[in-house]
Formats: sequence, C-alpha cells, structure tokens
Amino acid sequence: MAPPPTPPVVAPLVKLVVRVLTFICLLIGLIILTTNTASIFINFAEFKIRFQDVKAYRYMLATIVIGIAYTLMQTALTVYEATRGNRIGGQGFLLFDFYGDKFISLLLATGTGAGFGVTVDLKDQYGAITSGYDKFFDKGYAVSSMLLIAVLFSAVSSIFSSLSLPKRA
Repeated sequence: MAPPPTPPVVAPLVKLVVRVLTFICLLIGLIILTTNTASIFINFAEFKIRFQDVKAYRYMLATIVIGIAYTLMQTALTVYEATRGNRIGGQGFLLFDFYGDKFISLLLATGTGAGFGVTVDLKDQYGAITSGYDKFFDKGYAVSSMLLIAVLFSAVSSIFSSLSLPKRA
C-alpha cells in the first residue's frame, strides 16, 4: 500500500502572491531602465547618455527580461495549481521549480550587484564633471533597488520550492 500523498507545505495562493510581487518589481525596473536617458551641455555641445551605453545596465536588462519570462511561466503554473489543486507534471516538476528558482534568484542578484556597482563608479567619475547626470544615476539606483526587492521575493519563492520537495528517507 502506497503512503498517502503529503499536502503542500505552502499554499498555492501564497506562492502566487510572491510570484506576482516579483513580477511587479521586475516590470517596474524594466520600465525605469528602458526609459533612462540624460542630456548635458558642456561648452555648447550636447552629450546624451542612454542605458544602452552602459554595459552593466544592459546586463541588468537581460537579467530582468529572463526573470520576467521565468516568473510569468511560474505564475501561470501556480495559477493552474491553485485552481486545479494539482501540479502540472506532478512531483517530477518539483525539481525544475527547485533549481529554476535557485538559478533565477542568483541571476537577479548578479544583475543587482552589477547595477549598484556601475552606478556608484560612474556617479563618482561623472559627478565631478557635471551634475547633469544625477537623474540618470538616480534612476540606475532605483532600478537596482527594484531588482534587489525582486531578488528577495525570488529567494522566498526558492524557499517555498525547497519546502515542496518530497522528503527522502
């Protein structure tokens, strides 16, 4: 006789809320990052800087886009689980959740670190030349902060997926 299935440790609704909050943070970061530009005038010449001009910001964009895609997929699967009461793929899909959540958490964390690091360095470097880039770098901080909050929510999702793994005797 097979042992009865164990009930899920974390309710699907709680998982759904955390995934939606992760998505919202990533979406806000995406909007702020892709609209981030600045113009300054030095000696009658206009200089423009866009987020694409900073490699670390492009890396942040890549991590945000990958994070959004993964979070949307997991949100859809969590909605299915919440409405149907069972998971797509049964217990075998739990390992995908486990490793996927760990990978995305770490990927978003590296994007956060890159964003904060380059913003600090460039603000120090260009802050001495002109204060015209202040808003540009402040938006860089805002995106990095939103990404950091998304990392925290993603880490919570990672903990939930760890708790969902079946116990091995």
